[in-house]
Amino acid sequence: MTPRRAFLPLPREFFARSVLEVAPELVGAILVRELPGGGRLTGRIVEVEAYDGERDLACHASRGRTPRNETLYGEPGRAYVYLCYGMHFLLNAVSAKAGYPAAALIRAIEPLDGREAMRPGRSVSVTASRPERIASGPGRLSRAFHVDLSLNRIDLCAKGPLWIAPGEPVRPRDLVRGPRIGVESAGAPWNRKAWRFGLRDHPALSVRF
Repeated sequence: MTPRRAFLPLPREFFARSVLEVAPELVGAILVRELPGGGRLTGRIVEVEAYDGERDLACHASRGRTPRNETLYGEPGRAYVYLCYGMHFLLNAVSAKAGYPAAALIRAIEPLDGREAMRPGRSVSVTASRPERIASGPGRLSRAFHVDLSLNRIDLCAKGPLWIAPGEPVRPRDLVRGPRIGVESAGAPWNRKAWRFGLRDHPALSVRF
């Protein structure tokens, strides 16, 4: 039997920086999900978006602190999970410092271990024909990795049901950036900020750059 890889969590210091530093460095990192009934899912993060404080009109904190976004204002290195449009759970890694609301939205993952236990999203036919896209997009990602509101505030810097581990470094020429997806209502300049980061030409990207 092949021994299980350790996948040690990233330290809190990694997340306790500007989200504009953290987000691009999350590309290439490994998301690890321990399932309640046993088994482990892992995947390489290939696409991330940064959301930076109350000034950022595309950020959940743009209208101030609420019970829903309370986790954003908390300790860096925590998971911020919320329900989008009543349909999809979205997974974010809280960054910066406590009291400053910033997070990196994890948009897409390349499946590694446990693919047979990953749950497909609504486009079952797409993921059946192209299994590398089972976690392509934030909604599909959370479906595949069994992420829901029970994981909100989970410590991503400690082994538990969910954490993020270092991966192979990404070469600067392979890291691409562009505007965030689905934030047109934020208006200029926020809908044009090049705060989406990804792995160049990767088949699991939610949208090509």
